[in-house]
Amino acid sequence: MPDAPDFDDLFALPELDAPAPRDRFPEKETFSRVAYQMVHDELLLDGVSRMNLATFCTTWVDDEARRLMNESMDKNIVDKDEYPQTAELERRCVRMLAHLWHAPDPGTTLGTSTTGSSEAAMLGGLAAKFRWRKRGGSGIPNFVCGPVQVCWEKFARYFDVEIRQIPLRGDRLTMHPDDVAAHCDENTIMVVATLGQTFTGLFEDVAGIARALDDLHAGGGPDIPLHVDAASGGFLAPFTAPDLVWDFRLPRVKSINASGHKTGLAPLGAGWAVWRENDDLPQELIFNVDYLGGSMATFNLNFSRPGGQVITQYYDFIRLGRTGYTRVQEAIYRVARRLADGLSTFGPFELVHDGDPARGIAAVSWRLVGSPGYNLYDLSDRLRTRGWLIAAYPLPADREGETVMRAVIRHGFTHDMVDLLLADIRRSVDQLGRHPLSVSLTRAEAGGFTHDATPVVPDQPQD
Repeated sequence: MPDAPDFDDLFALPELDAPAPRDRFPEKETFSRVAYQMVHDELLLDGVSRMNLATFCTTWVDDEARRLMNESMDKNIVDKDEYPQTAELERRCVRMLAHLWHAPDPGTTLGTSTTGSSEAAMLGGLAAKFRWRKRGGSGIPNFVCGPVQVCWEKFARYFDVEIRQIPLRGDRLTMHPDDVAAHCDENTIMVVATLGQTFTGLFEDVAGIARALDDLHAGGGPDIPLHVDAASGGFLAPFTAPDLVWDFRLPRVKSINASGHKTGLAPLGAGWAVWRENDDLPQELIFNVDYLGGSMATFNLNFSRPGGQVITQYYDFIRLGRTGYTRVQEAIYRVARRLADGLSTFGPFELVHDGDPARGIAAVSWRLVGSPGYNLYDLSDRLRTRGWLIAAYPLPADREGETVMRAVIRHGFTHDMVDLLLADIRRSVDQLGRHPLSVSLTRAEAGGFTHDATPVVPDQPQD
């Protein structure tokens, strides 16, 4: 169908005299300019991604990365026979990550790109389940963890594995080493430690958990492997807290998942799973397929997917190197600390994570103290009117009565933007203090809704 004539005003064309198709497959063609305008205008209702401090995902890429993505949009990464150099770039990335995370022999380490860290986490879990089965495991397999992202709950449900989440005792907000052994038994396929907890941004003590499992085994208990969910921290700690031991330097760590499209700086759709040694990835998980033009090994949950994200990840690796990643990641921590320092000067806030690179990811989380007449959901809603998207949600089991707010600081978020955000938080706090929503509306007056009612918790944005 020809495009709309240039001399016609686009918004006077008859195709725009009706709403966009919604419920039925359209019968007729539409000029490409008209179809583009319809879609473009509807997307104006989306939030501005760089003001979305609830997401962990990349919201800024440079021009060269965009060019590579455009040039690679038609490359199917699973088709290694037709696109062998894309496959080679993937192998290089795996070896680079194995080196970054101190694998014993990075040149032979097995790993794979994925659509995100959720798929990578599930591959790590499946490998642990297959290893347990090969050791003669019987009964119902389980894994032990602290507060985790929802992908681990999906793994447990989809693959028939019991999830044993350690309750948060006292003032604890993460899984502690001294709680681990009591939850393990002969059917425990792995313990999952989180390097960058979703709820607060805090790191769990991976080295301490590994020691606890060493002590359990030395005392006659089961020999349980450790998987590290480094979805966000895997691309931060090596550069900003290099002395923090959490990776393959710990012999008990058998696999690591990370998200390239978070702090790895790749565009959306990039994750990584890496195993310590070849034997840690059971051969039963590897499929050899030959119907795309040549025999190739694959061990992913997905099959066809674009290669641009991996290509761009490799571009990031060689463009920045260790020096560049350190410079970039240290910069976002400085921005996070500016936000934390600003929050500490006003408002009824208590910091949970202040952006310290040795304690967690580049994020700031805080709770409300006292009874100011509003809650953090009210503050989140108020900030949304200015375009800021900042998550507020209850803590996990045994602490669900507490609410926290978390702002994730990503590459591209500047000191000036922090100052704008702090000004809007101060303005919102002042307004909520003068007009306290939670105490001014009863359930009846609000038509069945009150601001202090249990909210719908937003998705936990690991991927």
